[in-house]
Amino acid sequence: MKYLFILNDGPYGSERSYNALRLAGSVAKRDGVEVKVFLIGDAVTCGQTGQATPNGYYNIEQMIKVVLARGARVGLCGSCSDARGIKENLITQGAHRSSMEELTDWTIEADKVLVF
Repeated sequence: MKYLFILNDGPYGSERSYNALRLAGSVAKRDGVEVKVFLIGDAVTCGQTGQATPNGYYNIEQMIKVVLARGARVGLCGSCSDARGIKENLITQGAHRSSMEELTDWTIEADKVLVF
């Protein structure tokens, strides 16, 4: 089964991206599933490296790394990244700069699309 998670919110304004990544990480642990995460709009900042959060506070960058370690693919919208000054060297290792074309492919291929 193929799952696509589309995140729209920034990492720390609400808990939507936090909850989406919690679910994506949990789904990615299951056998026989493929997980892809697409960060669009303000959510591209979730894929930015070097996030520093206070002790005891969740860190979205670390959550992205967990999802990646479980075999998921993570793409950041290229035009959204450009609009926010996120260059390739600022993207969390393992995630990649993506495009609307790749999102289109991922959407068509997915069995389930979850939008947060």
